[in-house]
Amino acid sequence: MKRFHVHVSVAELDGSIRFYSTLFGAAPAVVKSDYAKWMIEDPRINFAISTGRDRTGINHLGMQTDSDVELEVLSEQLRQADFATAPEKNVACCYARSNKYWVQDPSGIAWETFHSLGTIPTFDENESSDGSAELAQAVSAEDEGQAATACVSATCCGGAARVQGNLAISEAGSMASCRG
Repeated sequence: MKRFHVHVSVAELDGSIRFYSTLFGAAPAVVKSDYAKWMIEDPRINFAISTGRDRTGINHLGMQTDSDVELEVLSEQLRQADFATAPEKNVACCYARSNKYWVQDPSGIAWETFHSLGTIPTFDENESSDGSAELAQAVSAEDEGQAATACVSATCCGGAARVQGNLAISEAGSMASCRG
């Protein structure tokens, strides 16, 4: 069974936890100094918030699966429809280790499909010591001879980078070229 996922970047964690706990009628399942997550059953949603981003608002949307088999089915559906996916296997992000695929919808909204493998003690093991992100990696997919390219950030919640033309632009405004 799938669970809808929303990740929102917030300016202030404590007030946001109070607001969303009131809205959902439940306390978060996970609370860290920079992150909180609710696993709500009605509606079935994984709702996460975090601080430390340049912008507030929707960071990305997603679909959480209960198994890697279900994750691969979602990824294949996207590839069959000519949407390039960027795979991340056994990646550390948001206090969890997961297998995932990133994709952007036609409007440039980042979507994450993922299967969580377990919890970890840190938000993102892939950040450099100064907190800066490896900016972009390009992933190409071939389908009936036509290449489709998706660019995503190589950091935790990688879909947060937006794409303009052949450039991936980080939340901080840094740019990197995407190869097709």
